[in-house]
Amino acid sequence: MITNIEKEVENIVSWIKNYIEEVGANGVVIGNSGGKDSAVVIALVTTAIGKEKVLTIAMPCNSIANDLEDAKAVAAKFEVPMLEIELTNVYNELEKTVNKELKKEISEEGKINIKPRLRMTTLYSIAQTLNYLVAGTSNKCEIFIGYTTKWGDSASDFNPIGNYTVEEVLQIGEYLGVPETIIKKAPSDGLGTKTDEEKMGVTYKQITEYIETNKTEKVAMRKIEDMHRKSEHKRKNIPIYT
Repeated sequence: MITNIEKEVENIVSWIKNYIEEVGANGVVIGNSGGKDSAVVIALVTTAIGKEKVLTIAMPCNSIANDLEDAKAVAAKFEVPMLEIELTNVYNELEKTVNKELKKEISEEGKINIKPRLRMTTLYSIAQTLNYLVAGTSNKCEIFIGYTTKWGDSASDFNPIGNYTVEEVLQIGEYLGVPETIIKKAPSDGLGTKTDEEKMGVTYKQITEYIETNKTEKVAMRKIEDMHRKSEHKRKNIPIYT
């Protein structure tokens, strides 16, 4: 856990502000999922550069209705604008077109990963139009086991929480006043009815314990090590023949 939360947040905020000034961006676009990670990033970036330079985007795609309401609550709390861009029809049309040309249905994993890639395409189309940067919202636990979509939610121009575990992200969120309903919300990627931990088969607490001590409960440890090994390609640069 973070020992001096005030100082740590001060350092993150300073880093964000300096980076945005360094690259000459006009502001920041953030995907607003209604979850803890995006809420904490919104809070950090707003603190760093001001709410007038932050644009949040909610992108429902066959999504749970409560997620959109939570996204609105986060935007209202930090007084930042939010665009609602419905991607369900875009997703359905793309799936239909690919299935037709491929002459077989896209795999379930393939279909799941279309959604975050559509969302990232949307964020970058807006960011480049406004000369904004796209903020990443993946935390250290997700990155460690590869619980991200390559070229989807793993893509960004900068990530202020990528080196913090879930527990630390929650600590930052509580300090910055993220709504309690968001803090206590079961972590979910919004791509189905199951929570993150149900999908992974391990808890974020176990992942954090493994990251910090290199050990945890035996069955969980094997799963974590397996996921970390199989997702190594997500944390490396693209191999290029030389």
